[in-house]
Amino acid sequence: MAQGQRELFVGEHADALSIADLYDEVQGALERVFPRRRALWVRGEIQSVSDQRQGRGHCYIDLVDPDSARDRQAPVLRVKCWQSTWGQLRATLVREGIELEPGMVVVLRGTLDFYRRKAEIGFILSELDVTALLGRLAAKRAALVRALEAEGLIGRNRALSVPEVPLRVGLVASPNTEGYRDFVGQLTASGFGFLVRVARATVQGATAPAAISAAIRKLSALGPDRLDVVVVVRGGGSKADLAAFDAESVARAVATSSVPVWTGIGHTGDESVADVVANRACITPTECGRELVQRVRVWWDVSVAAPASLVARRAVEALSSSQSEHDATRMRLCGMARHLVDRQAGDLVRRGATVGRCAPRLLDDARASVVVRGARIAPLALARVEHAADRVVAWRRLVAAYDVDRQLERGYTLTLDGEGRVVRHARAVVTGQQLVIRFADGRVRSVADGVDVQTDGVLSDGTVPPGDERVEA
Repeated sequence: MAQGQRELFVGEHADALSIADLYDEVQGALERVFPRRRALWVRGEIQSVSDQRQGRGHCYIDLVDPDSARDRQAPVLRVKCWQSTWGQLRATLVREGIELEPGMVVVLRGTLDFYRRKAEIGFILSELDVTALLGRLAAKRAALVRALEAEGLIGRNRALSVPEVPLRVGLVASPNTEGYRDFVGQLTASGFGFLVRVARATVQGATAPAAISAAIRKLSALGPDRLDVVVVVRGGGSKADLAAFDAESVARAVATSSVPVWTGIGHTGDESVADVVANRACITPTECGRELVQRVRVWWDVSVAAPASLVARRAVEALSSSQSEHDATRMRLCGMARHLVDRQAGDLVRRGATVGRCAPRLLDDARASVVVRGARIAPLALARVEHAADRVVAWRRLVAAYDVDRQLERGYTLTLDGEGRVVRHARAVVTGQQLVIRFADGRVRSVADGVDVQTDGVLSDGTVPPGDERVEA
C-alpha cells in the first residue's frame, strides 16, 4: 500500500482504539462491576488441578459448571492460588483428609482477575469452603456404605472363616515402607513359618484405589486353597493419604474377596470403608501382624505345646513306673534263680549219690548182657553166611543156563554181519550181504541171495514159513 493510502486509512478511522486502550476499557468496566476488593463465592466442578509442590508452590485449578461438566463448549474458569495462600490451605485440607481431584464440586472465595497479557479473565483463590466439602465427602461415604449394605456386601467378607493356623498370607502393601516393615517384622520375629505372597500396590495418591483393588483381586483369585488370609496394610499418614481406602473400588474388592481380608491401616481416628467391609480391621500394621501371630500362637499352645508338655510329663511318670516294676521284677527273678539253682544243686547231689550206688550193679548187668549176646551172634552169623552161599550157587546156575556157548551146543546158531554185529531181524539184511553163521563147533560164511520179511505170518513171497498153520476163511 502507498504512503498516501495509509494516511487516508488512518484519517478515516481516527476514533479506532489501540489494543492497550481496549484492554484499559475492559479492565475499567470489570473493576466497576467487580472491584478489586470485592470477594466472590464461586461454585464449580474441578476439571483439572495442578499443585506445584516441586516448583514455586502455586496451585492452578480449572473449574466448570457441574451441570455442563461434560459439555466441550462449557465455560472454564481458571483459578490461581498463590503460594502464600495455598500453603496454609493445603495444610488444612491434609489435616481434614481431603485431596482435591477432578470431579469434585467445590465452593471457592476470591477476586476476579484480568490478565492483560493474554486477555484472560481468571480468579484469585483466597478461601475454600472446607466445611461444605467435608459434608459432601461424608455424605458420599455414607451413601457408599448404604449401597454396600443394600447389596449385602457389608458382612459378606466377615462371614468367611479364617483357618486356625493362617500361615499363608497375601499382603497388599508398598514394599520398603514403614507399614510393610512393621507388619512383616511381627511375622518374622514370631518364629513361625509364615509364607507371605506380596502384591505390590501404591497406597496413596490418585492411582492408589485402582492399584489397591487390583492387588486384592489378584490375591483373591488364588482362592482359599492357596491363601489363608489377605492383609492390606498402610503406615500412618494424613486423612488425605488414607482417602484411597474410602474408594468404592477398594471397598468392593475387599467385600467380594473369596479369601478373608484383614486391614491394618495406620489411622487412630475415623474408620475407613475398607475397614467396615473387611473380615477384621486393625488400627495399625503392627497390630495386624500381632493378631495373626497371636492366632497361630494360641493354636500352637493348645494343639502342640500343651499336648507335648502332657506327653513329656506322662512319659516321665510312665518311665518311673516302669523302672519301679523293672526293679521289682528283677528282684523276683534273682530270688527265683537262686532258689532254682539251689534246688538243682540238691538234685545233682542226690542223683550223683544214686549213680555212685547203682554204677557197679549196672556195669555187672551190662557185662553179662554182652557175654550172652556174644554167644548168640556167632551161630547166627554162620547161618547167614551159609544161606548167602546157597544163593550164590543158584545164581551161578541160572547165569550158566543163558550162556551163548551152551545155547550153541544145544543146536542154536548165531548170525553175524560183516562187522561182527548180531543180526536180530531179517529186515536188517540186504541181498548180496555177507553173513557169518556161528555154530558150536565153528563158523560158516555165506552171502544172502534174497530176503523174505514175514508180515502177519506170511513171507514177502506169499508162502507160509514151515511150521506155521494158517486157517483159510
